[in-house]
Order: sequence, then C-alpha cells, then structure tokens
Amino acid sequence: MAGSRPKSGPTMHDVAAAAGVSQATVSLVLNSASGSRFSEETRRRVRDAVDRLGYRTNAHAKVLRDGVAGMIGFIGDSVATTPFAGAIIEGAQERAWEDGLLLLTMNTGGDKDLEAASLDTMLSYKVAGVVYAAMYHRRLDVPEALAGVRSVVLNSQDRAGRLPSVAPDEVKGGYAATRRLLDAGHRRIGLINIETLESRLPAAVGRYEGYTMALEEAGLDVDPELVRFGGGGEEDGYRYAVELMTAAKPPTAIFCANDRTAWGAYQAVADLRLSIPADVSIVGFDNQTTVAPHLRPGLTTFELPFVAMGRRAVELILQDAEPHGGVELMECPLIERNSVTHPKEMP
Repeated sequence: MAGSRPKSGPTMHDVAAAAGVSQATVSLVLNSASGSRFSEETRRRVRDAVDRLGYRTNAHAKVLRDGVAGMIGFIGDSVATTPFAGAIIEGAQERAWEDGLLLLTMNTGGDKDLEAASLDTMLSYKVAGVVYAAMYHRRLDVPEALAGVRSVVLNSQDRAGRLPSVAPDEVKGGYAATRRLLDAGHRRIGLINIETLESRLPAAVGRYEGYTMALEEAGLDVDPELVRFGGGGEEDGYRYAVELMTAAKPPTAIFCANDRTAWGAYQAVADLRLSIPADVSIVGFDNQTTVAPHLRPGLTTFELPFVAMGRRAVELILQDAEPHGGVELMECPLIERNSVTHPKEMP
C-alpha cells in the first residue's frame, strides 16, 4: 500500500525461532563473545538461520554496545581522480577487512567545507579511526576534529607534529635511484627535479638529498650544470632534457624525479635523434602505471609503496597507540625495466 512503512526485515527473534535457540545464544554466536561455549551444531544452526532469513546485524546497536562502529573513515583530497588512489585505498581497505572492518571513503577534491562535513558525518557514525590521506607527499594542516578520534596522516605529514604519519622515504628513494645509475658505471648523472628546494616539498627536497648523498659517497661532486628544477610535468622534462643533452658536455644518465618528467625526457631524446638507453640512461620515480610500463623502452623507476602505506596507516589505528607526531617512512622498491645500461665510453 502506498505510504505504508517498509518491512524492517528479519529480527534476532526470528533467527532464534528458526534455529531453535534463545535470542541470547544468537547474539553471543554472532558476536563471537569470549567465554561463550556452544557446540558446533548450535553455531551451524544459527548461521544457517541467518543465511536463510537474510538477517543483518544492526550497526547502530553495535555503536551503542561497543562505542564504535565497524568502520574506519578514509578522507582524501583526490582519491577519486589520482592514478595512485586505487592502490592506497586497496591497502587500507584490505587491512581493515582483515579485522572485520569496512572502509568508509570520502573524496573531498580539496574542498575544505566538504572535508569538514565529511569528517563530521564520519565522527557521528562513531568510526573506529580516521585515515587522513593526501595524494602527494607534503606537510599539511590537519583538521582539529581529528584530535577526538584515533587518526593517522597518510602519504603526508602533520605540520603541527601531533598525529602519526606514514609516508614514502624520499631520501632513500633518491639515493637508490642515483645508486642504480652509478652501479651501471655512470659518472655524469643529471637530475631533473619536480620542484625547487625552496618549496620544501618533501619529495623534491628528499630526492635531491638522496641524489647528492649517492654522488658524494661515490667521490663525485654535485655539478650544478647537471641539475634542473622543474614542476613535475612532461613539459619541464622535455625542456630540461633538451638543455642537458645539447650541452657541451652532456650527462650519460638522467634521474627524473617523477615519471611524468621522464616521459617528457623520452620525447626530448627522440626529437634529438638519440636513443635510450644507448645514448642516455633514464631512471624515473613513482612507477605511475599509466606511464612507466608503456614508454619504449620500459622505464626503470621506483615505486611509491601505496598499498603498503595504506595497510600500515590502518594498522596504526588498530594498534590503538597513543597519539604522537612521529613519521614512519616506507621504502620505495626498484622496478627494473629497460631504460638503464652502461655508458658508451665503458669498455
């Protein structure tokens, strides 16, 4: 009948009647209460009745009973539009599910009003914790509301130093990228960075620091003529690769501090009628799956560990540790393809 109230569905009383047990037994079986001892036959009858009737537990009742819902909140600035987003959400969701929790995900698009409303809604649901994620590594201001719930900053760092953060180890990544080229025999190694050092962007500063560490460890000076500071796009990769490769003494290898920059460098090398890796070896960073595997030759690069970072952020929430401003840095693994070989002058 129009306007009639929809049927609420089977109740715990219905499950108890179908299984031939008390409501208390159904509740204890479904919630795996510690200390409750039932035969496997009783548990099977309850589970069969639940499946047959299509019974669903009441999330609101769980909040009233336990004080938290079976969910972890995930707020990101561009989780719906960034190529990396799927991996970071996959890791967080996978880890949450291992403890029987769902991930409640919200993309804000950088809209602070939407972020505040989303966070308010998540907190009203009594989520077990909140992962506050950014889609590129930076220091950011965390909403004050997160002080009232277990929270972890993911792929960035809390500028105020209050909440724990999980982020990629940019210094080790820059070091390993440069070391890969040194190990291939290169000594004139260019760098096209993704921002200036003055920007204080952790990825740009850290990858440059790793580059200089590797060179100095090899007994080489950093040559300013071999270093360029772009904006992280293919246009700068193209422009600066042309500058480097048409210089009087060009590098034999270039570390591009992200894969989009490397993509631009590939185009420059092709337009100069040169070859990768015969004339110049190139290493990227990010392992952006829409770019790196599809370049020819495939780009040797370093992967941002998004799945592992997503898992770790949820793990820190589940551990219920005291809030702290420490930053946990995760290693960026090498993805070896075909863009690196030894320099021509090697015997």
